[in-house]
Amino acid sequence: MDDIDLQILRELQADGRLSNQELADRVGLTASPCMRRVRQLERDGVIQGYRAVVDPDAVGRGFEVLVSVEVRRERAAVEAFEAALEDIPDVIEAYRLFGSPGCLLRIAVADLQAYERLWIERLTALAGVTEVNSQIIMKRIKEPRGVPVGRPRPAGGGGLRA
Repeated sequence: MDDIDLQILRELQADGRLSNQELADRVGLTASPCMRRVRQLERDGVIQGYRAVVDPDAVGRGFEVLVSVEVRRERAAVEAFEAALEDIPDVIEAYRLFGSPGCLLRIAVADLQAYERLWIERLTALAGVTEVNSQIIMKRIKEPRGVPVGRPRPAGGGGLRA
């Protein structure tokens, strides 16, 4: 991946609706080579998809909660828990973590009552769950914007000194 590919990625993360011509103009290519590079990035799995960013309040899901979940540390329990999350649309992100808690979920529902129903009826009832802790999001300070795209820098300043 060269600097032009990285620039393509930055531009598409900022605005995935750019036309190929607009993208080509921004990265200093003509349309055809730009399209080839984008298609190659898609084939290589670097670009994994395109989607719209939706305002949660506009669709009645403005109440967001971060939920830490402890699951029995048995392979079958963990696999069953993870599979069950796929069937709960209110869970919009889920991560398995090292250490404790074992999982972190981001949940979007209409209000506190909807979350309470989800907590009682679904989350605490999942097989293998031993603990559920909730943190209600007061304010989103920084929106997800994609991953930083550029050349990684070495940790600690980049070199040894004599």
